[in-house]
Amino acid sequence: MKVAIYGQDYANSNNSVAFKTLLDNLQDYNIDVFVEEDFLALQDVVFHNDWSIGVFTELDNSYDLLISIGGDGTILRAITYVKDLDINIVGINTGRLGFLATIQTNEIKDALKSIFNGQYKLSKRSLLSVSVSPEHDDLAITNFALNEVTISRKNTTSMITVETHLDDEYLTSYWADGLILATPTGSTGYSLSCGGPVISPETNSFVLTPIAPHNLNARPLVIPDKTKVKLRVSGRENQFLLSLDSRIITLPNSATVKIEKAKFEIKMVELHSESFLDTLRKKMLWGEDRRN
Repeated sequence: MKVAIYGQDYANSNNSVAFKTLLDNLQDYNIDVFVEEDFLALQDVVFHNDWSIGVFTELDNSYDLLISIGGDGTILRAITYVKDLDINIVGINTGRLGFLATIQTNEIKDALKSIFNGQYKLSKRSLLSVSVSPEHDDLAITNFALNEVTISRKNTTSMITVETHLDDEYLTSYWADGLILATPTGSTGYSLSCGGPVISPETNSFVLTPIAPHNLNARPLVIPDKTKVKLRVSGRENQFLLSLDSRIITLPNSATVKIEKAKFEIKMVELHSESFLDTLRKKMLWGEDRRN
């Protein structure tokens, strides 16, 4: 079995503790371990029993599992390595909420035992694929997002207008600070903060959520995930921002953005003790009421 480890550094000492704990426990298994080059360079670790690990800068389909150390944002970065390689992902949470990264540092030993014994389930997550006309170099390599694709204003406090077409049929022109197209996975992120609904991961839907719209009747709209979305922007500035999860590029107002469901999925490892509803209830305090 071949395992990759990925993480980021935000001066978070919890990352180092989790990393050392993970390595100590991985030595109990007959597996090949590779750590992302930049993340490994940040760590101060000593390897025991002549156990050596490899280093990676890119992944290929020889890997079976990627372990992400950090928060949900780290997993969003990790998928840029996984891409369409069909590698399972598990998240160790050293961040705050941990909606995708659900394993705590003190749970690593038991979690690894379950995973390597095959006692887990896979949650398949749909992604968004983006193309821009005219083409943009930053989208040539990584043109997909797990959470959301967002159009937003740049260098202005003025609203922008986002002309929106669904399957080539005109929907409306949103007067707003921007527009979010979120997957079910992303429905608990930025879209939720802007008043969007929570969507179960298994649902074959996306949601369009305007950001601070200047229309009382502009509300989030749930659409089938087979829908092809086309967006054009106009405003007082000549440019706008396009973000794919946490990756941001600047585009001219003359650009047309096309978004559709990606042709591949991301597979998140979930232990049998976990579920989306359980996470929703515990971490989002869903429906919490003293009377309950």
